[in-house]
Amino acid sequence: MIKLYENGAYLINGTELVEYNGEADKIVESKTGKKVTKDDAAKNTMAYSILESHNTSGNMDKLKIKFDKLTSHDITFVGIIQTARASGLEKFPVPYVLTNCHNSLCAVGGTINEDDHMFGLSCAKKYGGIYVPPHQAVIHQFAREMLSAGGQMILGSDSHTRYGALGTMAIGEGGPELVKQLLNRTYDINMPGVVGVYLTGKPRKGVGPQDIALAIIGAVFKNGYVNNKVMEFIGDGVDNLSVDYRIGVDVMTTETTCLSSIWKTDTQVKDFYAIHGRPDAYKELNPGDVAYYDGMIYVDLSQIKPMIAMPFHPSNVYTIDELNANLYDILDEVEKKALVSLDSAKVKYTLKDKVINGKLYVEQGVIAGCAGGGFENICDAADILDGKYIGSDEFSLSVYPASQPVYLELVKNGSIAKLMETGATVRTAFCGPCFGAGDVPANNGLSIRHSTRNFPNREGSKITNGQIASVALMDARSIAATAANKGFLTSAEYVDADFKKPKYFFDGKIYENRCYFGYGKADPSVDIKFGPNIVDWPKMEALTDNLMLKVVSVIHDPVTTTDELIPSGETSSFRSNPLGLAEFTLSRKDPAYVGKAKKVQLAEKARVAGELDNEALDDFKLFADALKDKFSADLSNTGIGSVIYAVKPGDGSAREQAASCQKVLGGWANIAHEYATKRYRSNLINWGMLPFIFEDEIPFDKDDYIFVPGIAKAVADKVSEIDAYIVNKNFEKFTLKLGELTDDERTIILKGCLINYYKA
Repeated sequence: MIKLYENGAYLINGTELVEYNGEADKIVESKTGKKVTKDDAAKNTMAYSILESHNTSGNMDKLKIKFDKLTSHDITFVGIIQTARASGLEKFPVPYVLTNCHNSLCAVGGTINEDDHMFGLSCAKKYGGIYVPPHQAVIHQFAREMLSAGGQMILGSDSHTRYGALGTMAIGEGGPELVKQLLNRTYDINMPGVVGVYLTGKPRKGVGPQDIALAIIGAVFKNGYVNNKVMEFIGDGVDNLSVDYRIGVDVMTTETTCLSSIWKTDTQVKDFYAIHGRPDAYKELNPGDVAYYDGMIYVDLSQIKPMIAMPFHPSNVYTIDELNANLYDILDEVEKKALVSLDSAKVKYTLKDKVINGKLYVEQGVIAGCAGGGFENICDAADILDGKYIGSDEFSLSVYPASQPVYLELVKNGSIAKLMETGATVRTAFCGPCFGAGDVPANNGLSIRHSTRNFPNREGSKITNGQIASVALMDARSIAATAANKGFLTSAEYVDADFKKPKYFFDGKIYENRCYFGYGKADPSVDIKFGPNIVDWPKMEALTDNLMLKVVSVIHDPVTTTDELIPSGETSSFRSNPLGLAEFTLSRKDPAYVGKAKKVQLAEKARVAGELDNEALDDFKLFADALKDKFSADLSNTGIGSVIYAVKPGDGSAREQAASCQKVLGGWANIAHEYATKRYRSNLINWGMLPFIFEDEIPFDKDDYIFVPGIAKAVADKVSEIDAYIVNKNFEKFTLKLGELTDDERTIILKGCLINYYKA
């Protein structure tokens, strides 16, 4: 059972909840003997304490955070370091871990991937970083084992940067936010709201952390209950969960669109740090005697059943029992939802053909990555499959331990042998299945995965080529139960398994012998190793007085993910090549976008070069006289660029390329009803793009021209509402909003991007 409080709530002595209303203060006073206000009690959350200790502004309403440590992987760290180098980087000021868990296979694009790895190693030597070679660990498992610490904060260039279960507040952001930290700048945000997650009871047998996480996501995603807030896990139920189990719940908080997470800590967390050879990293964390939360999610763990998130979002949740009992009705609903984001003219999408003799058949199971590849998940899966086999039909099962130390211990305790005997394959640490670079299902296939996301095409299929496959998210235990049933969907609740729960022993020698630990050992004499695909960012112009924007794409889907803005799997090899990567922008959602954006960009290039007779400027010239008469605008003070409209863009990944690819193709703005995540909006700003908001029915169409007069002055003068005109519709006027911007963010937009800002 999950209950969302309509109001905030007080927590008394960590055990008693009082929902906020007109009498709440008096009730708390009567129970504690102390006068209390919610403003004072809000300072007693764990989140407030950690943020306060990392804030450099002196103002807890306007935070300027400096993080203790940073982490990136090999489809983000090249761009981050290249940006930082262009902005004056001398050495890494804090521990910065560069893992190689996304482009691990080095299988596409010749030498491209390994060139990125050698770039990372040489930068770790030159600037004093920590380098984790391919196949050693996925980014978040290494951070849990070697980087986390109680009361600290970590910033990562991956959306699932979540170590709250270990007492570490971690945030996933776009690369430019890490650049700021590398240059000794700050992470600037308003004080976020803090929502309590009160856990009580104990999970029933067969229910795993993914089940708890999916149930919570299903309750809070659509209503935005925790959007850009911190989720703080409290309650007696926390004590009933192992640390590995807590980690499995915690990593999925990203899919709620919260900003970060933090959990109370106890002796189990203390033992975790001791096992990993870092006992000093433990810190006991608890809320104060009376703490106030802006919202409260009450979760009775004993009532959660094995769950499944159907395509194409982690919030599209059902219990497995519910799905099996109402197969055709639910599959019909899933297919209707899918039509919103799939191009039905190019693909015929159905899941009803998976029903065989009244049961749902799946072709693939995957247990992997930062969510599924944990020690306990794999041990429990092995116990369920012990003595069974997965069959010789279409169904396959792949298991990816999250790190080499985890893999080694699974070998030692026999779990790997159990899995291999069933017909499952066991791989090295790799994030590929989570973003379409590994285990890509067959066309029309259905895959069940203990991983983080199941967005359209994220598993690697391409609608534009007539391909489609589906991913449903499940816990490792129910995936194993399904595998034991040879591919027919089965809840782990009904499996008679003896969960042996072996103790975990961590062998750090694996990292000592293979990873480069260079923090504090920067060597400026080291030459950075480049490959032909590692390319500097192109020059970007400052914001002009006025803007002429051509609407090159209009997306009416309720939510647009970053995977749809820039695809994941097949583009990985080009993440170090801004122009090469930009060719894939919106390729899964609007294949005409790149050509249209480039055409607009040619006009801007001609304008900047003073080539006024260039035919690329012909469209602009049609309106030149009217613009001059109405606004005193001409080619000398009016930039030309492209803009996209989406209802709610930016759900999902933190990767900056969702914005930077638009920028290098001449994009100057997004217009949205709202932005799905803070990190996507930040990426737009850091790449010098205007994050416009328009909350009504849009008055413009694709290919319309929008003129925004005096935009540079409006940004500089902190104007929140800006008049815009649809040029080809008789200058029809409408109003765009910019939302709140910090002074630094305004300057970044005026300069044209973060790189220009630092150069200045």
